[in-house]
Amino acid sequence: MSTIAIGPAIGFVGLGNMGFPVMRRLVEAGHRLVVFDTRAEVVAQAVSLGAEAGASARDVADRAETVLASLPTPQVSNQVAAEVAAGTAVRRFVDLSTVGQQAAQRNRDTLGANGIAALDSPVSGGVHGAEAGTLAVMVSGPRREFDYLEPLFAVIGRAIFVSEHPGAAQTMKLINNLMAATTLAATAEVVVMGVKAGLDPQVMIDVLNAGSGGTHASRDKFPRAVLPRTFDYGFATGLMTKDVLLYLDEARAVGTPVALAESVARVWEQTEEQEGPGSDFTSVVKPLERDAGVTIGPT
Repeated sequence: MSTIAIGPAIGFVGLGNMGFPVMRRLVEAGHRLVVFDTRAEVVAQAVSLGAEAGASARDVADRAETVLASLPTPQVSNQVAAEVAAGTAVRRFVDLSTVGQQAAQRNRDTLGANGIAALDSPVSGGVHGAEAGTLAVMVSGPRREFDYLEPLFAVIGRAIFVSEHPGAAQTMKLINNLMAATTLAATAEVVVMGVKAGLDPQVMIDVLNAGSGGTHASRDKFPRAVLPRTFDYGFATGLMTKDVLLYLDEARAVGTPVALAESVARVWEQTEEQEGPGSDFTSVVKPLERDAGVTIGPT
């Protein structure tokens, strides 16, 4: 992995399931990182890998020109952006979170008031992509800042410039995640139906993948986490539900049809209610199994 230093230090706020492996790749690439998370134990893990501990998001922004964040909700993103905006060293804020266009625009306004560039840069590819450095990074914000940060993005995946309009990358990410949420829910529903009708689940997945019904859910998520019943793909049900609801908010705001998205949202809200927000999102199959009185499992 090549080493390309950007500024005196890179800040990183939010060391969750996605943030931690992204941070680790940057450290392993030779970058100097100053990190903060509300959980002291994950900060200690980051320090053991070579990062420096920050006392707060503001402290990180006092020590790093480029601050990245990986955060769970729009509210937390806005809170962290406000703390970063008060930093004395920071010049640009790169939000890898999925928070929606409105939150991204609020971050732009908050940071811009202090001369700090804001780039909303949500990622797709899950924990495995974060670990492997194969994330798709959707970026909107000042083009000159995107060009400056391309070597940094290259460490974690492939960056795609969406637009200079703040929040455009968030809209693109919500479109992506609605597709992912829909295909996973649909695959779960049809496989449950097939098992109830007497079909072998592995055979069903093989046939889907050989034909026109194959999706990322059938090619990767089902073989990896549903058929073996590990339910450990690495993305939380609560986060997927949040993303689908954010999509609905934005689609309604621009006045486009949402009938399918509303149906998908009901599936995810039911899963979150029954399995809990912290469950793996491949658990979407479990309420369907209970309703059908079957279990999908290895053959």
